[in-house]
Amino acid sequence: MPSPPVPEAVVSHRFAAFLIWQSIPSTAIFLFFNLFLFSTASLTSFLLTFLVFHASNLIFSISLALLTSPTSDSPLPPPQFALGLLRHLSDPDFRRRARVSLRIALFVSATGFAGFCSAAVFCVESGVVGRVGFRGFVTGLLYAVLFVVKQRWVLEFPIIQRPPVYSFKIGLPSALTQALKLSGVLYVLSTVMLLFLLDWSGGLVSVSRFLGEQVISYAGSFCLILSWEVTHHIHQVLHTKRFAFAPPKGSAAAETNPSEPLLAALEGSPPGSLEQYLAYLDLYMVSQNNVDTWRRAAFFAESNETYRRVITLCLRPLEELASKLAAGLDHTFAEIGESYIDPKSGESLKSFQLYAWCAQTAASLTSISHKEDSLGVAQLSGANSDVVSTLLSLLLAVETFMGKKNNFQSPQQLLGPASIKWATSSMVRKDVKPIKKRSGALHSYAYAVSDVLRISIYKIVSTFRDEMVSSDRTGILGRDWIGSKKPVFGTNEMLLQKLKLFLEFQA
Repeated sequence: MPSPPVPEAVVSHRFAAFLIWQSIPSTAIFLFFNLFLFSTASLTSFLLTFLVFHASNLIFSISLALLTSPTSDSPLPPPQFALGLLRHLSDPDFRRRARVSLRIALFVSATGFAGFCSAAVFCVESGVVGRVGFRGFVTGLLYAVLFVVKQRWVLEFPIIQRPPVYSFKIGLPSALTQALKLSGVLYVLSTVMLLFLLDWSGGLVSVSRFLGEQVISYAGSFCLILSWEVTHHIHQVLHTKRFAFAPPKGSAAAETNPSEPLLAALEGSPPGSLEQYLAYLDLYMVSQNNVDTWRRAAFFAESNETYRRVITLCLRPLEELASKLAAGLDHTFAEIGESYIDPKSGESLKSFQLYAWCAQTAASLTSISHKEDSLGVAQLSGANSDVVSTLLSLLLAVETFMGKKNNFQSPQQLLGPASIKWATSSMVRKDVKPIKKRSGALHSYAYAVSDVLRISIYKIVSTFRDEMVSSDRTGILGRDWIGSKKPVFGTNEMLLQKLKLFLEFQA
């Protein structure tokens, strides 16, 4: 039996499938509008219009595929981009954001060019190629700008994984509604730009010709945007579908080492790439549902090393997030719970989907080990205490970022999270900004992450409540469920007090 493809091959196959499948609805849209509105006089004109329309849609599809990503990396402003080419070319963060900026510029240019070609080719025989083509260019340009500003290029993985055909079908009404809204707005904006930029010294055209041109322009804009919306929807459906990184069931690899393809994909994929997200999605699905129980059983049956690798891969992104938040925190006011933080430290919260998968997967595997781990692999490997301490540490960091006070120590010590001394207003640095409660776009991500962390911790506490209460009575709760390793954020004493709040259902 063939072995599972490598993650890079999975993404390449989906890209090829996307280019094939996007041509089907594009053809249907083209035929509908060509037959009812843009009827051509000859077969040659029809074929020319068909080829140009499909070529322009192919340009849009390729630029869209190059732009989309599971992470919402911020592009560089033009002055910073130009300055970075001279001074920061070796900086990995600059190169990453520079690639995003170049892909955005390519997408905007390609969409404007595709809009010009598609609109102009429909009007070759009507004699209004210039004006309608300009409308198409402006429509494509404005559509691309709105697309980038709203960050629609970020892949959104659905909570419920459905078959691709069904997912495509239920998304068509939304694409049609979006096309109707955008076509009307962009038609008005392109008309305004046309009035100011074109030369009208030749006089006005007849009323009938003017009205006919407006109908053609609006219908062409709607045709273009509908085709782009459907193409974007197909791209989302195909690239966010779960892929099982596992050997075929019943093969020799499935009997000996079924977890290796998934672990190799998790360890070998570049951070923030689509390959990494697909691997974490597969691991999340294995830990949550009862479809692939034989794969989940292999985590506990193979060896301590396999389970340890799985938990380490789940906790690594959470520890990195806690480290970034801890590095950005500067001072915390005990009086009003206002955190002074480097604004850049909260940008990582935008990768909420990955953190939710990691936290829920780690908590689910820890909880499931209570029944399915007959060999005690989870307990012997020491992974249970690592999971609980990491989740609690990250929760404290996120709550501090949100402005919530977590002062578990006595008032005489005047110490906050991570042993940071309470500051006065004169001690606040000038290069950091205050983050207030319930304000700012990043706080919505912070609230979502904190909710996921609480649910994950309560899932573990509910499963092991009897063991934890017994350990608390004997004074070994910290040893069994927190460990002695220094957490990324906070102290072991703070984590222990936070865990007791969860045991009392008061967290």
